[in-house]
Amino acid sequence: MHIAIAGNIGSGKTTLTGLLAKHMNYDTLYESTDNNPYLNSFYEDMRRWSFNLQIYFLHTRFKQVLDIQRAEKNVIQDRTLYEDAYIFAPNLHDMGLMNTRDFENYLSIFELLSSFIKYPDLLIYLRGSVPTLVKQIQKRGREYENTIRLDYLSSLNQRYEEWIDHYDKGKLLIIDIEELNFADNPEDLGKVIDKINAEIHGLF
Repeated sequence: MHIAIAGNIGSGKTTLTGLLAKHMNYDTLYESTDNNPYLNSFYEDMRRWSFNLQIYFLHTRFKQVLDIQRAEKNVIQDRTLYEDAYIFAPNLHDMGLMNTRDFENYLSIFELLSSFIKYPDLLIYLRGSVPTLVKQIQKRGREYENTIRLDYLSSLNQRYEEWIDHYDKGKLLIIDIEELNFADNPEDLGKVIDKINAEIHGLF
């Protein structure tokens, strides 16, 4: 079983990944931020480093999914390959932070790599408003995120909603982080787990 957690920056993907893995006894695959050689540079100069960052994410997440498919274990993945291609890269291109030549090159590489992998068995989307995302970003205090622009977060949110509205590649569960505080409230976490079990086992 491959469960993937999708959502904007600050939505709680990493937190939920860890909590679910503990309660469900799943392996985890986290987004590589601490060892990412481009992330700090990207937030300092998005136009210069956008293509490099997206290629790095494309490579690391493709390798993650290959590892998942080969291992045949129960895994929860923090963010997906598809978010980069359908949300982050197009957003950077539309904002003028990635030129068309690099964007088209990126998409051609994505299309090739994605033909070798499968979509997750269950996609969990964490939906939240921009003010809530900003609050959670500030709470975790990552230095490189201090310069994230509000218009950048807002445009990402719009793209996430469009992607989720048309998602038809497998089971989908939407969790509203305005209503369920799974990070601090065990009862809310229990509700999330119940929803996941219902999706996995077909319960209604």
